[in-house]
Amino acid sequence: MASTDTGVDSEKDASTAVEQNRDANGVGGLEAGLDALGSVQSGRTPLRETLIRKVLPPATAVALVLVVWQLLVWASVAPDYKLPAPSDVWAEASDAWVKGTLLDYIWTSVSRGLLGFLLALAIGSPLGLLVARVAFVRAAIGPILSGLQSLPSVAWVPPAVIWLGLNDKMMYAVILLGAVPSIANGLVAGIDQIPPLFLRAGRTMGATGLRGAWHIVIPGALPGYLAGLKQGWAFSWRSLMAAEIIASSPDLGVGLGQLLENGRNNSSMPQVFLAIFLILLVGIAIDLLIFTPLERWVLRSRGLLAAR
Repeated sequence: MASTDTGVDSEKDASTAVEQNRDANGVGGLEAGLDALGSVQSGRTPLRETLIRKVLPPATAVALVLVVWQLLVWASVAPDYKLPAPSDVWAEASDAWVKGTLLDYIWTSVSRGLLGFLLALAIGSPLGLLVARVAFVRAAIGPILSGLQSLPSVAWVPPAVIWLGLNDKMMYAVILLGAVPSIANGLVAGIDQIPPLFLRAGRTMGATGLRGAWHIVIPGALPGYLAGLKQGWAFSWRSLMAAEIIASSPDLGVGLGQLLENGRNNSSMPQVFLAIFLILLVGIAIDLLIFTPLERWVLRSRGLLAAR
């Protein structure tokens, strides 16, 4: 009888050991799988792959546009004074480069746009934080910010000229009125998307007031805030172009908007097309050099984008 009990106990011990071994293997396999998912392959992307993936597509698109444009010119779908050839626009750009005015056009507008955007950032960020965190301020100012965001920036040019005159102050006022609402609303939207658990955890650890805003609120709202910044820059750039087109003065210099207006006044379509391309080029360059790296950094920091 004792031997029988001993045999049963040994069988139970063996089965228990097998089950424990199976559980250990299962947990170990799960941990290994999670480690594999969490690990990111680091290494520099080959230059050839970078060129194929990032340079070739936009270059192909530009080449296709130029080909279609030239075909339309050869087909005479419009007179030359309405649709210039790409070579005519290139000649206009080359002439401005030789005269030393091409970079001046670009720098005049870019310097105003970036400075106006930084001012809008300094005003719109605290305003957005205040609107998002104080219920009374949100009820009072929130609808006004939304209304200002939907108001075309060109509507602010006439009153800004009357109030401030034809000077740089007028330009910056138009930029601020166009960009501040977008930046503030972007931050408000980002804060609204923060899980309440994060805020409660921050308060539990003593992150309140400015410390909580810096360490909890702003990092948690970064995706929406970054979207607001991109939109704010777009509004800044469009507001500036509207102001430069409408308000002209020798004291203001010649920016890209004024270059576009000069081309219209002179009935020079190559100059008009050149101004349009330069405005588009600056917008694309700012997005690629500033906002795209910021967006990739935010996504990568949240595990939403693999490091490349």
